[in-house]
Amino acid sequence: MQHYTRIRDLREDKDLTQTQLCEKLYMHKTTYTNYEQGKHTVPLDFAVILAEFYNVSIDYIAGLTKFPKGTQSPVLSDDENQLIEIFSKLTERNKGRVEQFIEQLYTQQKEDEYILKEAK
Repeated sequence: MQHYTRIRDLREDKDLTQTQLCEKLYMHKTTYTNYEQGKHTVPLDFAVILAEFYNVSIDYIAGLTKFPKGTQSPVLSDDENQLIEIFSKLTERNKGRVEQFIEQLYTQQKEDEYILKEAK
């Protein structure tokens, strides 16, 4: 995938026109249009600005990955990583208990969501 296709898709995903985006980034619309149409190559410094603006990786903008954050695995929070570390230290029996408990919580959550949806 070409980088100009990706920057157009990112802009459209944010429901921005080229004019609106250019106003936000303080740039001339013709310059941006040339990037988006593939007439000019996106300079690295502008790719960095776009990556920060859209909160994606430069690799994603360049079309080198299909993952916006530039990784194939999900980015976990510190709390999630801590839970995984603790879980990995449990015995197999206790891991089974945790899995059962999580399944029960998830089932109850789904039932609660259904009840709330039906009450509306």
